[in-house]
Amino acid sequence: MNPLETYLSELRELRASQAVTRETSGYPALANLLNAIGGALKPKVRCLIQLKNQGAGLPDGGLFTPDQLKNQDDEQPLQGVTLPARGVIEIKSPGEEIAQLAETDQVKDYVARYGLVLLTNYREFQLLVRGTGWKPVPLEAFRLAEDEAAFWAAAAHPRQTAAALGERFTEYLKRVLLHAAPLNNPKDVAFFLASYARDARARVEAAADLPALVAVRTALEESLGMKFEPGRGEHFFRSTLVQTIFYGVFSAWVLWHKQQACCPHLAGSSNSSSPADKMSAARFDWRAAAWTLHVPMIKALFEQVATPTKLGPLGLVEVLDWTAAALNRVDRPAFFEKFLETNAVQYFYEPFLEAFDPELRKQLGVWYTPPEIVEYQVERVDRVLREELDIADGLADPRVFVLDLCCGTAAYLVQVIRRIARTLREDKGEGALAELAVKEAAQKRVFGFEIMPAPFVVAHLQMGLLLQSLGVALDEARGERAGIFLTNALTGWDFAGDNPKLANWPELEAERKGAGRVKQQTPILVILGNPPYNAYAGVSPEEEQGLVEPYKEGLVKDWGIKKFNLDDLYVRFFRLAERKIAEHNLPGQPRQGIVSFISNHSWISDPSFVVMRRHLLRSFDKIWIENLHGNRKISEYAPDGRTSETIFAMQGFSPGIQQGVATSLLVRTEKRRKPTVLFRDDLHAARAAERRAQLLAGLKARRFDAQYEKANPTTANRFSFRPSDVASHYLEWPALVSLCAEAPSNGLMEKRGGALIDLDRAALENRM
Repeated sequence: MNPLETYLSELRELRASQAVTRETSGYPALANLLNAIGGALKPKVRCLIQLKNQGAGLPDGGLFTPDQLKNQDDEQPLQGVTLPARGVIEIKSPGEEIAQLAETDQVKDYVARYGLVLLTNYREFQLLVRGTGWKPVPLEAFRLAEDEAAFWAAAAHPRQTAAALGERFTEYLKRVLLHAAPLNNPKDVAFFLASYARDARARVEAAADLPALVAVRTALEESLGMKFEPGRGEHFFRSTLVQTIFYGVFSAWVLWHKQQACCPHLAGSSNSSSPADKMSAARFDWRAAAWTLHVPMIKALFEQVATPTKLGPLGLVEVLDWTAAALNRVDRPAFFEKFLETNAVQYFYEPFLEAFDPELRKQLGVWYTPPEIVEYQVERVDRVLREELDIADGLADPRVFVLDLCCGTAAYLVQVIRRIARTLREDKGEGALAELAVKEAAQKRVFGFEIMPAPFVVAHLQMGLLLQSLGVALDEARGERAGIFLTNALTGWDFAGDNPKLANWPELEAERKGAGRVKQQTPILVILGNPPYNAYAGVSPEEEQGLVEPYKEGLVKDWGIKKFNLDDLYVRFFRLAERKIAEHNLPGQPRQGIVSFISNHSWISDPSFVVMRRHLLRSFDKIWIENLHGNRKISEYAPDGRTSETIFAMQGFSPGIQQGVATSLLVRTEKRRKPTVLFRDDLHAARAAERRAQLLAGLKARRFDAQYEKANPTTANRFSFRPSDVASHYLEWPALVSLCAEAPSNGLMEKRGGALIDLDRAALENRM
């Protein structure tokens, strides 16, 4: 059962016995509740009832960590241990009021002595911490019922009460038990942010019909050109709204920390002359987040949340206050020592989403792309621009417009800007002119689309931090911004007008129109990135559905392929990239360009993708493919017998995805030529880090193409992009999967003692 359901059931049974006291008889039920929650934490937290007098009276309970106990099953603290590591508990009867109890001398003494007190009357919980002058400072609180009568009414129906409040209550108690723990590593900070975000999401779900919330939803639908369908679409909206707010707060905190570290004189009113002391004395305020991030859309969203007449009734202000308090407890020097600051927010997004909404993360394919993969793809694009399209400066050339269709947290865009800066500064030595060119590229040549507001916020922060480090910070007062837009990359390529439904949301209308200008007016030459792999039901508009129809033409009639699945999102992005580079061009723009993706590897040779491969052969002149292996759905093994990790696996951080993946680069030149497909399959070390290192090492090869085998896609092999050395007539025979698709047969059923069957033809003929 849910811990809250168990807790209420036990208290209800005790009360029904009519043989208990109002205050102390519930101690075991409360201890069981706290132990159920604390037992799932690392390290575990144990609640012990009836502590010894430690000089400030007798608290009703204490919260201990395993290192304070002889062993985890022992009921006694270690000899000499005086103060419970996670605070003490003071319990009163349900008829008493928490607010009055917090003012008693007894509770004040406990706070002064132990530093942290969880005060409860079974129906309300209040965390108190020792503040300035040893005075109690109220922190987070949780109320199960308004008064005693309402509490016992709720306890009479424990399952229904747990269904309504169980998730928020459990998250609250987890935070209470972890409050005194050191907060200095990314995983723990991610837990607290995700825990507060889940509380916020529960509040949003409880107020789903709030007019202002409906208005936000409608505005996002209009801006993104999509509909949040009931069920998963509705969940997508609520989850997106909440994580955007919380990631905006976290991103602002990172920027605020950077400011404090660089300018300690701004860090507060500490009397200490030490810059470190001043920085630690500073307090982060989440309300400043909107003004720190320089993203107009996020400013508008924060205004909605913080305005009492709009989204104020959601109660998110209280949760955000708690969030800011948690961030102010973080040991920032230790935290950022474990984080490369320029990658902190990007690197942090995946663990946050995993803790906040793991199912949504899986559905949307949110996986951190390792920096080696990003660097490899960007370097290959830069080289192919020079060698195949005769653009001497590669990505740094002002004619090269770059687009990441689903930029996430902007890893690829940041790497492109770094490559441009390196070319201009190191290779060309342009100095101040290079700085201006880099800044202009970030605004007018290097573009990113993102459908989820949370990573959209992160992307702007990432780009802002990079440009700041390069000495070319954007000036918001002049309207300068990075070319990253909140939009659905799969829609809006043909509509250029205004949307009157967004008249009250100029920030969202600006995003839509800015993305529209890129889609319809910009001569994109390079499309790159890591498109999402899975189909996501609940948000896909009709315009997306027709994208891959050209890849389905003739599958049944011409190829006899009756079962196929081309609905995964990465297939749509391939089609969109092909259409933009090879089919649609602006007046005076040659039909040439580059596509570089890392994606599911199924499209390379699976029968369902035969028409897609034929399309790509007609559209592009040269295709390079690296098989990166890691197919854990079939337990792929490396040559040394070890299980092959996905290339996305990050030691101690993320196991990555289940599918095997491949990187691909497709180039179309203005002077068309017979298509060539090159395939590399020697990147098969068991460990992902080794494979990534091999990939980067390949960039140094003098004869780059010599690392690849040449494929021979033909009608006979369904235009497979994998090299093959079998005889041509072998491919004419049915594949095993084709045989399995035939109707089943029981085989021979001869009933005459085997007289008409023999394995030896001569013997059978003789018998006949």
